[in-house]
This record gives sequence, structure tokens and C-alpha cells, in this order.
Amino acid sequence: MSEQKFSRFRSEITVRPDDIDVNNHVHFTKYLDYVLAARYMQMREFYKMSMEEFWKRDLTWVVSDLKISFKRELRLEDVAVVETGVNSYNGAQCLVDFIIYKKDGMKVAAEGHFNYTMLSLKSGRPVRLPEDIIQMYSI
Repeated sequence: MSEQKFSRFRSEITVRPDDIDVNNHVHFTKYLDYVLAARYMQMREFYKMSMEEFWKRDLTWVVSDLKISFKRELRLEDVAVVETGVNSYNGAQCLVDFIIYKKDGMKVAAEGHFNYTMLSLKSGRPVRLPEDIIQMYSI
């Protein structure tokens, strides 16, 4: 398991009308979408290895476990600042922490983690993270 501190990155996502639930705030599932969208953008922009590059190597990431704690609501047209960062690597898994801030005031709206597992596209089975990928993501 890795013990090193890794970089954290931020992406902004504006709340859209279809994100709103019957209580007039962002539906809880959308927070998960925001983290996934931010990671997708950050993979390309900061790590310089997009999902397409994983697919070319017959690899993919799946979420095997997640935890989210809600702190305050987001509403229509709020801007969510999604901060993510690798916490650790272990075998086929990568633990990614996240914090979602409400940009106005930068107060925490939600926080938690995703545990991603790397799979072989050919076999559908977990595979150890290749060392070169660990190095690329260890910034």
C-alpha cells in the first residue's frame, strides 16, 4: 500500500435544472456524478492519461466501494468545486478522496471517497495497477 502524499485537483461544475430533486436541491446521486465527471476531466488535464488511454491498454476502472457524507445542499445554478486526490494504491485498487465545495463561500457540501478497481477489459477480472500508471498518477 502507498504511503506517499499525492496532489489534489479541483474542477468546477455548475448545477443544472436536471440535477434538482423534488426538495428543490441537488439530488444525492448527482454528487456522485460530479465526482466522476471531475475525475474524468482531471485524468486528461492533470495526469495526462485519459480513460481512452486505459481502454487502448485493455484496462478500465470501476467503482467497487464508495462513501459520501452530506454537509449542506447545493441548489440550481450553484457552482460546485470538486476537489479530488489519490489517497493510496493497493494491488488492483486506488482510493480517491473527494470534497465538494459550494463555490460561494467555499463551504463543504459533501465529502467522501471512491475505491476504484482496475479491471482487464478482456477478462473482466481485477489486475494490479501497472507501475508506469502508478508513476503517472503519483504527482
